[in-house]
This record gives sequence, structure tokens and C-alpha cells, in this order.
Amino acid sequence: MTVDKEIIQEIVESVEICLAPDGKEYSVTGRKAVNSIAQARGISGREVEVAALEQGIIPRCYLRNIGAIGLNGQIKLLQSSVAVVGAGGLGGTIIQLLARHGIGHIIVIDNDRFAEEDLNRQSLSTEEDLGEHKAIIAARRVRQINSAITVTPYVGKLTKRNARKLLKDARVVADGLDNLPSRFAVEEACRDLGIPFVYGAIAGFSGQLMTIFPEDVGLSSVYGPSDSLPERGVEVKTGTPSATPAMIAAWQVQEVIKVITGIGKPLRNRLLILDAGEGVVDTIELGR
Repeated sequence: MTVDKEIIQEIVESVEICLAPDGKEYSVTGRKAVNSIAQARGISGREVEVAALEQGIIPRCYLRNIGAIGLNGQIKLLQSSVAVVGAGGLGGTIIQLLARHGIGHIIVIDNDRFAEEDLNRQSLSTEEDLGEHKAIIAARRVRQINSAITVTPYVGKLTKRNARKLLKDARVVADGLDNLPSRFAVEEACRDLGIPFVYGAIAGFSGQLMTIFPEDVGLSSVYGPSDSLPERGVEVKTGTPSATPAMIAAWQVQEVIKVITGIGKPLRNRLLILDAGEGVVDTIELGR
């Protein structure tokens, strides 16, 4: 959607000058102004923010992003849709970081409810929300973080039958799952749809991740054929302490941002392994 000149003028009139940590002055507009213009004009906050960025005006909430990804990078994020499958330990952190980055549309897919044993590691969970659907709580949190973007929660399980339907509108899919069969189902759907899939898994003090493009070998290069998979991995024995999901989720979000903006080199055909217990980071080159 192209906004009209009157909206552009209102955005310009809302500008404040902000002195950033690098000593430079930037033209910015605040959340209150964005929401006011969007409401008055019957458009989304995201459209107002994109229009502002196209004029060289930075929505203040993204000011600390610009040095890394630039104005065009932020526009690409706002115009993108990312699906997160699973809203637990990995997915909950991924969802919140994507909202703070300014991903324009976040699709949250999860059929589970919060339980007390989730409180140690799932950043979306609170005692007040025990028993509530994770996807619904995730959507609520996204709106609290960034009201300019759109979030679509889906309360249900992703399966081979519905995967393509649920993921078809995504630019990138992020893995917040906790079992291998579902991961392979997501990978297969992403391959069919031509969508990159950012895989991540955790166990104990360690985790691993990679970005799988449709033409890459992908998960089979790590786990072998999909027809001989266990339901769960080593995390059943080693547990999942509080910091490990956040550690891997942060890397996954960086991969999503790199894919969308084209900035940086994705972990493609490379498995990144982080072992916080030993303080070691390794990369394994995988077959193409």
C-alpha cells in the first residue's frame, strides 16, 4: 500500500530530533504518533512505519536496529512474515525478539498450554497464565511489545497434512519444536513451498542450529533418514535449563534477520553447536 501525501506530511510533522549513542542526529517518530496517524487514517501502524522509513524517518523503537541493518533492512523486516512453529522454550523467545526487531507479521503455531514445569525456561510463561494456550499468550505479548505489527495465533498441531497451509504466507519459518518428526514435517513443507527453515534444538547446556534452504540436504544430514527417527532426543535425559533456549533462540533470530535483509552469511550447510558447559562453539560442514 502506498500512503498519500497528507499522511506523509503528518509523519513529517511528528518528527523529533534524537541524538544517538554514536553522536549523530536522527529524525525519529514515536509510537504515540504512529498509532495516532494509523488510527485516524484507517491504516496499520506497520504501514505508517514503512512510510516513515522511506522518508528517512526512523520509528524510535527501531533506532538501535538501524546501525546494523539500515533503513532498507528495517523496511524489509516490516514487510516480511515469519512463522514460528512452537511457542515454548525456543519459540517463546524467538517470537518476542522478532516482535522487537519489527517483523511485520508473526504467525504463531502451537497446540499446547502452559504448565508449571514450563516456568523454568519458557519466557512467555507466568504463574498467572498456567493452563492458557501458548499461542494466545504469545499473541498477547507481541501486541504489548509492538502494537504496530500483526500477529496471527493458530491453536493447533502442525502436521504433514496442514503444514503447507499454515506456512504458505511466511517468508521464513523458525523452529520452536521439541520433537524430530514434527521438525521433518516442517522441513518438508518448507522445501515444497520454497521457504528457508531456521532449525534449532537444545539439550542440557548445549544446543545446535542451522538455516536450511529448500535445495539443501537439511535435517537428514544431521539425523539420517526421516523414517527411522525417535520421537524425542537426548534432552529427555539432560533436561533443558533456563538459559539454553534463550542462547539458541537468539542465534535463530539472527539467522531469520540475515535471510530477510540479505545482510550477513546464513548458517547454510553448516551446523553450529554451542556447548555452554564446556565454553565451546563448533561448526560442522555438512554435505550439500
